[in-house]
Amino acid sequence: MSGSMKNGGEPDSLSGKLDQDIEEIGRRLGGSSDLAVKSLVVSGRYPSALVYLEGLADQTLLQTALESLMRVPGDGGESEAVQAGQPPEDDLLRRICERVLTTGGSSRVKDFNELFQSLLSGDSILMVEGQSEAIAAGTGGAEERSVGEPTSQAVVRGPMEGFTENIRTNISQIRRRIRDTGLWSEKYIIGRRTHTEVAVLYMKDIVRPEVLEEVRIRLGSIDIDGILESGYIEEFIQETTFTPFPTVFNTDRPDTAAGALLEGRVVIIVDGTPFVLLVPALFVQFFQSAEDYYQRADISSLLRLVRVISLFISMLLPALYVSLTTYHQEMLPTAMLISLAAQREGVPFPAFVEALLMEFIYEVLREAGVRMPRTVGQAVSIVGTLVIGQAAVDAGIISAAMVIIVSLTAISSFVIPSISMSISVRIIRFGMMILAGSFGLVGIFFGCVLLTVHICSLRSFGVPYSMPFAPAAEDEWQDTILRVPWPRMKRRPTTAVAGNRQRLGKRGHKGGGRS
Repeated sequence: MSGSMKNGGEPDSLSGKLDQDIEEIGRRLGGSSDLAVKSLVVSGRYPSALVYLEGLADQTLLQTALESLMRVPGDGGESEAVQAGQPPEDDLLRRICERVLTTGGSSRVKDFNELFQSLLSGDSILMVEGQSEAIAAGTGGAEERSVGEPTSQAVVRGPMEGFTENIRTNISQIRRRIRDTGLWSEKYIIGRRTHTEVAVLYMKDIVRPEVLEEVRIRLGSIDIDGILESGYIEEFIQETTFTPFPTVFNTDRPDTAAGALLEGRVVIIVDGTPFVLLVPALFVQFFQSAEDYYQRADISSLLRLVRVISLFISMLLPALYVSLTTYHQEMLPTAMLISLAAQREGVPFPAFVEALLMEFIYEVLREAGVRMPRTVGQAVSIVGTLVIGQAAVDAGIISAAMVIIVSLTAISSFVIPSISMSISVRIIRFGMMILAGSFGLVGIFFGCVLLTVHICSLRSFGVPYSMPFAPAAEDEWQDTILRVPWPRMKRRPTTAVAGNRQRLGKRGHKGGGRS
């Protein structure tokens, strides 16, 4: 077989013999049933074949390409090539690429590596007898989900469209919101077998160069056989794995990604998933919602305060119940202490075991509700909350107060906008209960101090995770737990480059009213 050979004995370049090259493609794909070969004659005398994978190639674009190829002119174009000193065969491929194929991006492939990369991306490969090169026609157009409403970060007021699994659709949604030439995009191919396309978006004049360079280094160092979701990328590029807190923010909302770009963050989009990554990420960012910027400042500030309070309820309420009922009964009002004692009179377990058991049952019910089909998921929730909970109280296994504690904890965990942070709080909750069951309030205090020190030690792409509180940046407190009105948020956060942190123009400084 002609053509250069790889180390494994497989040919690297095309042989120029049509039947032989088609046979080699079929052999490498294992005779796959979705491999289609359409034979045709180009320019009236060149035997050719159009090779594509069914399901990856759009049938409309494919039909257009076939009709165009059947109308390739004959000898007239070849005489021009001979006068220019070019071989007629080379002119044929050039004319097909430049003048015939109108299906989008068409390029010439020189070896089997480029051929299979294009073929597996949905392109159709045109091979001509006697040619050691082929043409990849842009016919990719597999079935995909249309733009729909975000599912993980719903809002009452704001855009109701979310990202999809198509990387180009996701990039276009961001560009529709930021119509600026400063929005730049870089492309990466990651995964030795999946060849997953990854796009890095940033505002050239706002992003910090050291952050962008760190993103490039970490993405370039990934060496894995496959990337199927952005979670793969997240684990490779995160600062440290020994922490319950997420140091990379993910979202399925284009407006959230656009807002992050305008603050100097970098957006990482992975083909095949609607969840994009935003870096660097700050701890306070996980308690902010896109809706905060669409409501008035006073309403947004109230909602953020509710989320912060819900954080402490979800993380500490079961631990406080265990410590107070086990070690610090004197801190409870007498009436409440008598009521709790009466409820726990027939309960066979200590408060710590009771809380641990109920929290575990809740996690089981929550996971079952997620994994069960939607038609029966609601029924599982009703059975778990009403039947099992009420039956456990009537049987004297669990006290009614503990059911209330676990219910408040569960509801509070759903208030946190970020699912990744909500899961982290659920993990910390068990640790706090263990400390409370062992040392009481002293254990809870020690756990809170340990968490605070740990948060202050984390960094996300060189930016302190606890910014703008530690280190303190008073000029950025205007958009943390509380939010001031837009006319007062004049500067971008520290995530933006130092030379371009001015957000408002001169007209924006004066507030409302006409000039």
